[in-house]
Amino acid sequence: MSFAIPSWLPWGLTAFALGLVLLQGFIHGRRIRSLQANVKERCDTLGRELHATTSGSMGVGQRLVACERQLHELRNAMDEMRQNDPLRISYDEAARLVDLGADIDDLMDTCGISRPEAELVSALKKRQAA
Repeated sequence: MSFAIPSWLPWGLTAFALGLVLLQGFIHGRRIRSLQANVKERCDTLGRELHATTSGSMGVGQRLVACERQLHELRNAMDEMRQNDPLRISYDEAARLVDLGADIDDLMDTCGISRPEAELVSALKKRQAA
């Protein structure tokens, strides 16, 4: 049994396949344009969010720098107050004298501090040594 293929069938199938390819190209083209618009919209949104985040972080950074500057000034003022505090010098001297073996009466006479202060300095230094 012999089957004969009409001469127009290959041309018809080729035209049909070409039509399907063109239809698929048209559908994919629309889909690509839709995806491009979606990507562009997302990029624009991300750009705006990035700008807002950057602006906010710059503000926080400026506040942080101001706080650091103020902290530095406060530390300097505190160090200056410590250096100029006559009572601190007396306590430092008393602690040094306790290390050298001075008793409470010597601390009171030499440093000009009261008996309870001398006892406290002596007790603290002895506790640190233990």
